[in-house]
Amino acid sequence: MKKRLILLFFCFGLFPAVFAQQKSNLELIDLFDLEYVTDPAISPDGSKVVYVRNFKDIMTDRDYSNIWIANTDGSQNRPITQGNQRDYAPVWSHDGSKLAFLSNQQDEKVKLFVHYFDTNTSVALTNSANPPGSVSWSYDNKTLAFTQFVSAQAESLLKIPSKPAGAEWNASPIFIDEMVYRNDGAGYAKPGNRQIFTIGLDGGTAKQWTSDQHNYGSPIWSKDGKSLYFSANLHENEEFEPFNSEVYQLFLGDGRIKALTSRFGPDAEPVLSPDGKMIAFTGFDDTFQGYRVTHLYVMNVDGSGLKNLTADFDRDATNPHWEGNGQGVYFQYDEHGDTKVGHVALTGKVRTVVEGLGGLDLGRPYNVGTYSVSSTNKVAYTLGGPEHPADLAVWSGGNSTRITALNEDVFSYRKIGKTEELWWESSYDGRKIQGWIVTPPDFDPSKKYPFILEIHGGPFTMYGPAFAYEIQSYAAAGYVVLYTNPRGSIGYGEEFGNLIHHDYPNHDYEDLMSGVDAVIEKGHIDTDNLFVTGGSGGGVLTAWIVGKTDRFKAAVVAKPVINWTSFVLHADIPILVGKYWFGTMPWEDQENYWRRSPLSLVGNVKTPTMLLTGEQDFRTPISESEQYYTALKLQGVESAMVRIPNASHGLVNRPSMLMSKSGSILSWFNHYRDKK
Repeated sequence: MKKRLILLFFCFGLFPAVFAQQKSNLELIDLFDLEYVTDPAISPDGSKVVYVRNFKDIMTDRDYSNIWIANTDGSQNRPITQGNQRDYAPVWSHDGSKLAFLSNQQDEKVKLFVHYFDTNTSVALTNSANPPGSVSWSYDNKTLAFTQFVSAQAESLLKIPSKPAGAEWNASPIFIDEMVYRNDGAGYAKPGNRQIFTIGLDGGTAKQWTSDQHNYGSPIWSKDGKSLYFSANLHENEEFEPFNSEVYQLFLGDGRIKALTSRFGPDAEPVLSPDGKMIAFTGFDDTFQGYRVTHLYVMNVDGSGLKNLTADFDRDATNPHWEGNGQGVYFQYDEHGDTKVGHVALTGKVRTVVEGLGGLDLGRPYNVGTYSVSSTNKVAYTLGGPEHPADLAVWSGGNSTRITALNEDVFSYRKIGKTEELWWESSYDGRKIQGWIVTPPDFDPSKKYPFILEIHGGPFTMYGPAFAYEIQSYAAAGYVVLYTNPRGSIGYGEEFGNLIHHDYPNHDYEDLMSGVDAVIEKGHIDTDNLFVTGGSGGGVLTAWIVGKTDRFKAAVVAKPVINWTSFVLHADIPILVGKYWFGTMPWEDQENYWRRSPLSLVGNVKTPTMLLTGEQDFRTPISESEQYYTALKLQGVESAMVRIPNASHGLVNRPSMLMSKSGSILSWFNHYRDKK
């Protein structure tokens, strides 16, 4: 980890006073030195916590991770695994004596391992071509259940003569007859499906329990070990109603599968109560709205007694964990930029337990976090905040203890910008909009600074007060940055989220421009040097903005949707966009599709604009950027296009992709900064 810092640490030991005086701004290359915590898993008795420590290697341009363990008071923090490899997804056995996890430590194949704490040894149980998925332990701690992709023989209607022996022909044509035939980050779909398996601690061949053409969700065990519960969409029309999943029971005696839920909508994340008599799960009644609040439900294990525990709670309830005594359920929710752990009693009473989860998105300030709960009701969670990526913390009885400070070394010699919360009223309808200002290190309010508006994607997502490498890179280069949650963002209730239902982009423009005005009113912005950028949904809004105003000096439109008609027919989410975001298909309402397309405003654009997209982006395919780039050129607008080779939508396949994105944006803005 952090090989580039060895010399710096050596020098720090020799010249501590000099280093204390030479603290400098964050640099783009520092991305390779940043670490963060994921997958916190607290032991059943609450005495220990394991977590995944993520790091990067500058020479191989790869992300790696090891599993560490600490006492929940912060003592004895040490590694379980070591090396430039990928160790992740740790799961404690119910008796706390073993740990299951996934790793490629032996070779490039990801395998299911079990670590034995009594002997401090790890054993690989699987050796399959495809990696196992989420793992759960049986209650006797002898068997594990998991999902795994099972390849199938591709069927084709094409009848084409075979090449003669020794002939050099082109590769055979690929026959596709599925609606979703490629997925962002995974590429073109391979024939096969994700199936359910079990395996004992002796290893050998895992037993496959399902074998049809459906994809099965992560299984959990019944208390008696005779069945598994899981979520899946096993309906015949799943391709056209992808969110209509149910909770099912798989009987291990005869392989029979029984549906426990039946309503139209997603039923997911089943977890078993401590006494084995109830299941908690999440979902909502699907009405094809762009955004629906996800609720937390409980039912008996036979599917009876269904009850919505959060019916009066206007926030998404996800990631459920049962309270140790079975009298309530912990859950995770977002509110006003913060991610929290809540608790709902079986009576329906909701309270907040922990705040400040976050830090899992290193690039942009999406406030993403996670947690786990012990049977003694201690909570281990990823601690976020604007000053650092995710660290590990433990909550117990009202008090939180921070266990790690993984980037203390980096921040000992690097300065970062200060983050300040800001609220304003939208000029459209007076709604309160929340945002955050990040100022450059050593900020002087008496001076004027160039300004960047950075817009989130989704569009149904949420920014928050989180450390973000991209935002801090802009601040380090001397820019004041505003990022915000305009209408449509989650964390403000279902009504606010659906202000953009069948109306995006539109009045989120006024929300954003009002935020820019609110920052300018503070008096330290150089209004001749305003810049705007955003990715995905933020790319949509950036292109929309430069089509409606020329107040910005330059813009970077990252991985955008430019033409909704081509997008809905070319992206990997056609049903979501057509059925939920528009309510019609393009040929049924072309006027609406065109009205909401930034391409319709390209004739107004005067702002120098750069397009930036990954060449393997199947979510917002690069053809969208190519259309806009060509249109801008035909209009005589100063424009450029940056293509990130091998990159999918997130631009995080390799660390250098994220660095290249931030560096490209800064290069474009710096080129026009102060330019007359």
